[in-house]
Amino acid sequence: MKIVQTQAAPAAIGPYSQGIVVGGLLFTAGQIPLDAATMKIVEGGIEEQTAQVLKNLDAILEQAKTSWDKVAKTTVYLTDLNDFATFNSIYEKHLKGAKPARSTVQVAALPRGAVVEIEVIAEVL
Repeated sequence: MKIVQTQAAPAAIGPYSQGIVVGGLLFTAGQIPLDAATMKIVEGGIEEQTAQVLKNLDAILEQAKTSWDKVAKTTVYLTDLNDFATFNSIYEKHLKGAKPARSTVQVAALPRGAVVEIEVIAEVL
């Protein structure tokens, strides 16, 4: 197993890694909308928070030498499924045609008051 770590994404806020590569796959930790420089949740709602989460995942994917077109599965956690349409619009635009399998669930709460969290599984060549 190989640990994936980059300063371009928020440092882990617990005993876990940003990502792990094993068997040709990258498994990321769930990313919340923390700004890597300040380690604070970005201001704003679902739009701003989704954009930050995707930016954090971009950095981890890049560090692992993979990309969104190699992502096989995402799991999305929202604190309010009423945000689904807005989230989906931002997500679709960001992925630029990539269409990984996805699960989206509503949760009671996320760390630090975030409204969205995403984790990915991607192929690493």
